Amino acid sequence: MSTDSRLVTGDLCDAHKADSDGSFRVLPPVFRDYGQRVRFAGLVSTVQCFEDNSFVKAALETPGQGRVLVVDGGASLRRALVGGNIAAAAARNGWAGVVVDGCVRDSAELARCDIGIRALALVPMPTERRNAGQRDVPLQIRGVSVQPGDWLVADEDGIVVMAAAPA
Repeated sequence: MSTDSRLVTGDLCDAHKADSDGSFRVLPPVFRDYGQRVRFAGLVSTVQCFEDNSFVKAALETPGQGRVLVVDGGASLRRALVGGNIAAAAARNGWAGVVVDGCVRDSAELARCDIGIRALALVPMPTERRNAGQRDVPLQIRGVSVQPGDWLVADEDGIVVMAAAPA
């Protein structure tokens, strides 16, 4: 599997524009960039949670092995699911990136973390940890299917998800 940061979402879309089997998907352009890495790619791991980042924190404190954590935060704009400490742990643990359908906080700290971070917005309010959520389950992010084991590529132009790593 390639973790080549030269992968370009536009080129991948050109190559897969006629695909109709659902193995190639494009996330809607609603995510903003907050991490040091603008381009990142990796095998997908998932978390589903709502205003509780217990499972996000637990996932990112494990060895990332170049993976990307995709978080279905229910598009909540009320609580931040990733902040500076969690992002720093993710970078130390070898995660390539985090995509959050929800909010993050500590933008100055996130910008210094050697990891890709995409989210809907910033909000300073932390979560309450109730240990509620699920890990490595199929997600629907803005109507787009994201499965554990998919491959995600992000760059300046957007985010694509595919069933297998690009050749």
